[in-house]
Amino acid sequence: MIYPARRAVLLAAAGAPAVLVVGVLWPAYWYAGIGWTLFVFALTAIDAVSGAWPRDPRIDVEAPGTAGVGAGLKALVRVAFTGAAPASAEIILEHSDLLETPDGPSRTIALAGGSGAASLPLAAARRGAARLEALWLRWTGPLGLTWKQRRAPLDLRILITPDVHAVRDRGAHLFLRSTMHGLVAQLDRGDGAEFESLADFQPGMDRRAIDWKQSARHSRLLAKEYRTERNNNIVFALDAGRNMCEPLDGVPRIDRAVSAALLSAYVALKLGDRVSLFGFDSRPRLTSGAVAGARAFALIQRLAAEIDYSGEETNYTLALTTLGGRLNRRSLIVVFTEFSDPTSAELMLRAAAGLLDRHLVLFVVLEDRELVDIAAAEPHDPDDVTRAVMAAELLRERRIVITRLRHSGFHVLESPHDRVGLRLVDYYVDLKRRNLL
Repeated sequence: MIYPARRAVLLAAAGAPAVLVVGVLWPAYWYAGIGWTLFVFALTAIDAVSGAWPRDPRIDVEAPGTAGVGAGLKALVRVAFTGAAPASAEIILEHSDLLETPDGPSRTIALAGGSGAASLPLAAARRGAARLEALWLRWTGPLGLTWKQRRAPLDLRILITPDVHAVRDRGAHLFLRSTMHGLVAQLDRGDGAEFESLADFQPGMDRRAIDWKQSARHSRLLAKEYRTERNNNIVFALDAGRNMCEPLDGVPRIDRAVSAALLSAYVALKLGDRVSLFGFDSRPRLTSGAVAGARAFALIQRLAAEIDYSGEETNYTLALTTLGGRLNRRSLIVVFTEFSDPTSAELMLRAAAGLLDRHLVLFVVLEDRELVDIAAAEPHDPDDVTRAVMAAELLRERRIVITRLRHSGFHVLESPHDRVGLRLVDYYVDLKRRNLL
């Protein structure tokens, strides 16, 4: 594409006052105005056909394949002209909304010997699969009267994954804390389902583990130790529907759910269990196979990045029925969701009831501090009273749904968003210790 530059427009406008004076003082020479316009047009045409053409430059763009949310990354752009080259060129990178350009969308590349390169800083704003769709390149002709522009399509994909630095730090902290209190040792040996050996009873052990016959035979208290069952199946089902994409303290609920799921998955893989992900909204969107071992955490992280934001209503019946049909062994199903009204909660309850026959189901919901603050705020005008009444009603409906879930046999974890990951890990470890998996 070739189009006039600002210099050409200003040059054409600069002759207008002189042409006006000539037309007023010497009307017979009115055609001078046309002559000036034709002169500027001729210069612009010469500038357009001189120098490099839009199809001449070779464009190469390199970008990292993955990046964490909030992390900075750089796209390296290389430009090379085969023939006559300008002194510089401007670039604009066309990308999806998941990326941001903190230093502005455009950048100038200085060309030496017909080639040059520049790094365009980018910032990963939101989780998901971001795309670099095209690179816009433009430069001026030798006279600076025309812009020559080219759009080079790209097909680069950057997987923006949840930030796992906090996950690894918190996971290490949890193991350190567990070691200090002896929980790891008790999980490896001492709690479980398969008999391992007899050991002297120590203060703090469960009294129900005492073997009274062997204690009487050996004249001292002996307790049974059990081998912990490993290779349990843990499924993290993440609702990515409209309600879960609403912001909670500035961050979408689904992002907070993904972070909590990754922290729990990291601990579960470390403890020898198998982990899988299931994402859904109006229909199932992501189904992963079960993986085991700490090295598989990178795969879980990449799969979690593919759970996209959705504006559709959640179809619990289709999602949970599909999930139940794909599980061939007893599993702990951790469902991250949000119910905004009794009708959707009733549909969710009916859909999940079929999972209780074979599986252990844990619902994780995030506490809405905004509603709590509105309901507890001191009113100053009638609008405050209205908001407080509505917030209290929503909280009451929410409490009714949670109570019904618990009475139906489901496990429910309601937690503030900043502690949901740690509380979910504690809940999972407690279920494992109690041999409920």
